[in-house]
Amino acid sequence: MSPRAAFVVRSVRTEELPRLQEVERAAGRAFADIGMPEIAEDDPPSLDELARFVALDACWVAVSRGTGTVVAYLLAEPVDGDLHVEQVSVHPEAARRGVGRTLLDHAAARAGAVGAAGLTLTSFTEVPWNAPYYVRIGFRVLDEDELTPGLREIRQREAAHGLDRWPRAVLWRPVGAGPSA
Repeated sequence: MSPRAAFVVRSVRTEELPRLQEVERAAGRAFADIGMPEIAEDDPPSLDELARFVALDACWVAVSRGTGTVVAYLLAEPVDGDLHVEQVSVHPEAARRGVGRTLLDHAAARAGAVGAAGLTLTSFTEVPWNAPYYVRIGFRVLDEDELTPGLREIRQREAAHGLDRWPRAVLWRPVGAGPSA
């Protein structure tokens, strides 16, 4: 079985929301290893915040076909004509198997189905599994003058949360442009 055939992507179920928090905590631990302990220790989204994305039908999970366990999730919401990826997290035990990419491709397909132009996200530019990874799979870094009002607001919230302690960027990928292999 190919690595991608080992899991299925679907909408999250409400009873799985605590598992998303577990995935987030586990995925975040890698940041401590690269000198970003504040990110590693940051709380995952609250159950209420996760439920907001469920209500938007914009929270998808990757589930192991073998165990039925949620191994990754993605949260998104419409922002200025695009679908903004608020969070994508993969449990370390499922990392490097195409799970995150498959979730992003799923989000892009959903974005296209509702007429969104592309996917946006914000990311750390110097973390290998962040912006450099996204560029490899079809995203490009937006210049400051390309940011929409909604993306500027997101960046302001992130800065207020202290995320600008490390270099960050906004990235964009047109719907249908990412690799699917």
